[in-house]
Amino acid sequence: MSGSTLSGKPARRFWGWGYLRDGLTDDELRGVHKLLATLGPAGPALPEPQLADYVLTPSRGKLPESLSALVSSTAYDRITHCYGKGFADVARMWMRHVPHAPDWVAFPRTEADITDVLDWASRSNVAVVPFGGGTSVVGGVEAAVGDGYAATLSLDLEHFNQVLEVDTTSRAALIQAGVLGPDLETKLRPHGLTLRHFPQSFEFSTLGGWIATRAGGHYATQYTHIDDFVESTRMVTPAGVVETRRLPGSGAGPAPDRLIIGSEGTMGVITQAWMRLQSRPTFRASASVAFDDVLTAAACVRALSQSGLQPSNCRLLDAREVAFAGVGDRRSPTLVLGFESADHPLQAWIARALELVADHGGRWDRQAVAESMRPVGEQPAAHRSGAAGDWRNAFIRMPYWRDETTRRGAIFDTFESAITWDRFESFYDGVRRDVESAIERITGHASTLSCRFTHVYPDGPAPYFTFMACGSSSGDIASALARWRDIKLACNEAVVGHGGTSTHHHAVGRDHRNAYEMEVPPLMRQAFAGAKAALDPRGVMNPGVLFDPLGRSVGIRGVLEPGSAGR
Repeated sequence: MSGSTLSGKPARRFWGWGYLRDGLTDDELRGVHKLLATLGPAGPALPEPQLADYVLTPSRGKLPESLSALVSSTAYDRITHCYGKGFADVARMWMRHVPHAPDWVAFPRTEADITDVLDWASRSNVAVVPFGGGTSVVGGVEAAVGDGYAATLSLDLEHFNQVLEVDTTSRAALIQAGVLGPDLETKLRPHGLTLRHFPQSFEFSTLGGWIATRAGGHYATQYTHIDDFVESTRMVTPAGVVETRRLPGSGAGPAPDRLIIGSEGTMGVITQAWMRLQSRPTFRASASVAFDDVLTAAACVRALSQSGLQPSNCRLLDAREVAFAGVGDRRSPTLVLGFESADHPLQAWIARALELVADHGGRWDRQAVAESMRPVGEQPAAHRSGAAGDWRNAFIRMPYWRDETTRRGAIFDTFESAITWDRFESFYDGVRRDVESAIERITGHASTLSCRFTHVYPDGPAPYFTFMACGSSSGDIASALARWRDIKLACNEAVVGHGGTSTHHHAVGRDHRNAYEMEVPPLMRQAFAGAKAALDPRGVMNPGVLFDPLGRSVGIRGVLEPGSAGR
């Protein structure tokens, strides 16, 4: 495959993360091989997949002529809509294993098109999987819906990519759900506005996907999730259109938007939303702070989160995380702290924050802090240098590392949660102990977890864990996938068992279903199922994600082998 498409846009990897042009550098490859060496002998590197490597079953069912202009069944479209971008997805692409590719892929251009597709799907018992950027890491967009459906259809919103209206007075915009993150920011920039929601998947994910999965974004405090920016939503369901009223706030009963946000495509297709915007920041201040131990650092972060200062960045990396990501001195727990504003200089905010840091024994470079407070236009990339820059680069490049380790049979994955401050220490120790023990039991090799805080609240942090494990010393990805599944179950059990949430911002999908069912009371899950029954009477919308309308427990990627759907 060439490095660019006919449209002039760079070509993306259909089998992994990102653009073909953005492969690992020689230095990064050496780093990957060094990591792999800690797990034992690595398997041979598989050649990159080609479309011709995949064998697809013929599309099932008969498409009505009225939909033929909207729907594709080409091998490329079906394969590129098979999976998301998590470990299990990439592993199966390396295996050339796509037994449950969608039978059809629809590319609607209007809401009327979506209505026509959903009407046909409901009448014909065809499962519909809404698809934005396809970056799900929890099994949220794959067409493995189990038995009981005549066919499957992936519904891609790529044509719903416009900013329809900008209200500069209220600082909000009406935005279509299929717009990608960079395109959204480009369209808002002429108005001096920004959504300022930057998940790791920002480059390849969509507004509708962020809303459907309750995505976490740029801000470490205050505006942590996309929820905080949603003013109103519009969703097309098999039973009709649901549009909420645009208001800054309301006390009128349970909020309808709260049912739509996080619905993960199980209720309908989000087509557009009014989003709260902000003026683009013109002032910044930042510091990278080293600590002697992680618990002291966590106490400092708690003080910052309860101070009312509301830093935009407040990410704590434990000693294993700084070593893994190559941050700072590679051994000291490090806090990446930042403030930003479109209204006022931030000297007072960073000064008070560093007073709290000093109270907890933190160490920082005063000259670097002073440099960070220069006007944004006078500090090219200054806020991306030092430990903060090291971390940012590692954060962006990590999915490319994961693709390379997966092709050699290693398991490289993450999981996240949230816990109250009073239970953090026992949670941190307990989750690491339980998961590291499980990995050693499952793989026969020791592994260590690294941890960072992605977001913090006055009442607790959101710890995010990363691990690498031996999947197969021979490079057998099928064996690695089976081991991953057992490890993922252990991770789910550990975070919920120690009192945390099953997921803080990666959504439920299929991978967290069993933990979600432990976390959310059964009666409330029945209430959600009742709402789904009203909006999706035939149960065709994304079956198996969040819950299954047929009452089956699909489990974590219960379709690892042909014929195992619904197991």
